[in-house]
Amino acid sequence: MPDGGRNGRHAADGDPQAGGRTARAPRSLVVALGTAGVVAAAVAATYALAPTWAGQSGAAAKDSGAGAQAAPASAPVGQVLRVLSVTPSAGERRVNGSGAIEVAFSAELAAGSPVPTISPRVEGRWQLAGTAMVFTPDTGFSPSTRVTLRVPAGQAGVRSAAGALLATPLISHFSTEPYSKVRLSQILSQLGYLPLSWAPEAFGHLAGSDGSAGSGLASQVSLAYSPAEGMFTWDKGYPSMLRSQWRPAARNLIVKGAVMAFESQHGMPTDGVPSPKVWKALFTAADRGKRNRGGYTYALASQSPPETLTIWHDGKIVMRSPANTGIPVAPTADGTFPVYLRYRFQIMQGINPDGSHYADPVSFVAYFNGGDAVHYFPRGSYGFQQSLGCVELPLGSAAQAWPYLTYGSLVTVAS
Repeated sequence: MPDGGRNGRHAADGDPQAGGRTARAPRSLVVALGTAGVVAAAVAATYALAPTWAGQSGAAAKDSGAGAQAAPASAPVGQVLRVLSVTPSAGERRVNGSGAIEVAFSAELAAGSPVPTISPRVEGRWQLAGTAMVFTPDTGFSPSTRVTLRVPAGQAGVRSAAGALLATPLISHFSTEPYSKVRLSQILSQLGYLPLSWAPEAFGHLAGSDGSAGSGLASQVSLAYSPAEGMFTWDKGYPSMLRSQWRPAARNLIVKGAVMAFESQHGMPTDGVPSPKVWKALFTAADRGKRNRGGYTYALASQSPPETLTIWHDGKIVMRSPANTGIPVAPTADGTFPVYLRYRFQIMQGINPDGSHYADPVSFVAYFNGGDAVHYFPRGSYGFQQSLGCVELPLGSAAQAWPYLTYGSLVTVAS
């Protein structure tokens, strides 16, 4: 729990200082680049048969520039090695970053020929496949990344089985797509951070192809680019107010709150942003089956008299209490917000409507919208507008609510 105080608002206080079906098939694009061939040299050398190379680059290939490489004086006339195509094609965007990279040549290649280099570097394996070199990444490239492929030429470059050299080096670029928002929802659902369950389509389903525990990190990355088909199903017991906000393929507060809850349980800043670091942690948690240990909580503050706060946890109502919301000059804003800051005890400070300063002790504080928080504040009665924006509860109710209102829990305020 963060240290220090944060301003809040209550009745005597002023403003604080402070399911859907989804499917997507992977793409495979091969576009001929038409790299021109130049008469090249044969080199009297013998290569051992080695159909595969471990690592991403094999023998080091020195970039010789964009111009044609001069052929050695001893080069036989008529021997030509060309690049016919590259997959993904040059300039392609939104590429599946877990897919293979293929460079096709005009002739069979010599075993042990230097392989292309890739930037940024990822672990993987180059293999010969007839007249092509194919790179298969171990886990894949990061999302929204510009990848550069360099095919070396000249004496230190790619060569054919007949000894012909690739005369002109090739440089090609492509960009990977972002990870899928649908897959983000699938993982969060599988790990228990959403009020919905997700299951793959039964027809044609293979073990582990849904990214369930034990399927491996490579599978997790692949599914983040191309999610499996499946169905989301709402858990029973939650109100329509929450269900109406669900959008599996779009940004929404339900997913943001779930990401915040995941971040909190994994020691990360609770900003609700699925950064590459968060995705990596999600892949690991999904592969290890490390589920949400806090359950799912949703709270609804009703401003219809008598005002109440109702809390659902794992689909069941666990608390309903009279509550106080903001007076007309400082109303509690309608909307849905995730809990982003919590204190067991705090001195709230601010300015009252008459300009006077206040510093009041409050307990069981859960901030959800700016300076608005659910917390205990002593009143003679509860159930109507008395605060300056906060949702005030009696002591017993606040103590009961606070363990449920963890980071990322959604609080809806409705008139």
